[in-house]
Amino acid sequence: MPPITRIVKILLIANIAIFALGYFLKLDLGNMFGLRCFVSTQFNVTQVITHFFIHGSFSHLFSNMFSLFMFGPMVERALGESKFIVFYLICAIGAAALYSGVAYWEITQLQQAAEVYILNPNPDAFLKFVTDFAPQLKEQLLPVINEFSHHPENVSYIADTSELAKTMVFREMNQPMVGASGAIFGILMAFAYLFPNVKLMLLFPPIPIKAKYFIGVYALIELFSGVNPNPGDNVAHFAHIGGMVFAFALLKVWNINRNTFY
Repeated sequence: MPPITRIVKILLIANIAIFALGYFLKLDLGNMFGLRCFVSTQFNVTQVITHFFIHGSFSHLFSNMFSLFMFGPMVERALGESKFIVFYLICAIGAAALYSGVAYWEITQLQQAAEVYILNPNPDAFLKFVTDFAPQLKEQLLPVINEFSHHPENVSYIADTSELAKTMVFREMNQPMVGASGAIFGILMAFAYLFPNVKLMLLFPPIPIKAKYFIGVYALIELFSGVNPNPGDNVAHFAHIGGMVFAFALLKVWNINRNTFY
């Protein structure tokens, strides 16, 4: 493997150092500097930058930094240091923009459904609300749903379920998004664009596959997962997709001739 490049090294050190700082000082950096949707009262424009230097867990940090270490140097050499910095920032910010747009749409749907329920709280409406917007909580809430269905006029159940609907909106609106994944997926897209025929060795199964096929399939999986999320899935799939989209657009705008590379 060729020597690691300067900007990639700086990014690796910065991300690892920030994670270590939060870990050893027991700081909740995600809550402090993570990106909220722009409709949140906790949103701050600085979060657009700070969020992509924060990681929620060691595995989150490792996966992003490993990808940066593996694919970043070749992309940096191809673009040059200055363009690579711009590329990294635009992919990260573009990913945040797409994620925030999708989050806004989802929050709007949830907020409207919560308002409709609060205006007319009843067992059937509560069951539909939970099924549509919190299926992962359905089993946990079944005792409440069953009791509510037997006592639909119970003031306590009406108040509790209405409060739960409000809480769900608040949590969704103020859920922070963290991680360099948008920029990393931009680098993956750039690698596949610039070096489409480089063969990557998979671990499972242990077979070689060209970068353009591996990363292309990866992009399709992310798109499918974003459109059809599993209940409780806390992965920002549309941030990944946003990073790839902005990476491709930027390479086209810069008119990078990939035929120059392998």
